[in-house]
Amino acid sequence: MMAATAVRERILAQASLLFYREGIRAVSADKIIAAAGTTKVTFYRYFRSKDDLVVAYLREQSAAMRARAAELDPDPCTGLLQFAEAMGSEACSAGFRGCPFINAAAEYPDPGHPVRVVVSEHRAWLHSLVTERLQQLGAADAGQLADQLLMLRDGAMVHGYVADGTAVEPALITAGRALVLPRLPKPGQPS
Repeated sequence: MMAATAVRERILAQASLLFYREGIRAVSADKIIAAAGTTKVTFYRYFRSKDDLVVAYLREQSAAMRARAAELDPDPCTGLLQFAEAMGSEACSAGFRGCPFINAAAEYPDPGHPVRVVVSEHRAWLHSLVTERLQQLGAADAGQLADQLLMLRDGAMVHGYVADGTAVEPALITAGRALVLPRLPKPGQPS
């Protein structure tokens, strides 16, 4: 069982690297098979189709992001700032190609496709994470504000890929504050 898990993980790890670096549709199953050092029979034993592998890739990316989010400071303001800082650091990293979920959504336009379903599930989780923090801060219209902050985040991810990644963190924090601060309760005002 351990060897089987190792083979599956090796295929998934190679696919993850290739999908992120080259694009999902641009990477063939044959290229993944060669990179993982396996055979077609073995590949299809673990993943019935390339789409199944893409779903596994995105689920793994989502799980990693959720694990990082679980480590954010419980203080809602500090946690949101840490989240923005993490995105800024990510956008500055070597080989950054944007958000894997935005990239996947661009390659799979059908909202009913299993890949897009995983993208939607991840985005719903991300929205709930931000909404919950904003509610803890007492922000008015927390759901709508979360939509706006996630639009900023999406733009920051694209900007970090196509332009200067070092500008992401300060711009995201400044723009986020401009949206959030006016919606917070004033001192002495009930939330």
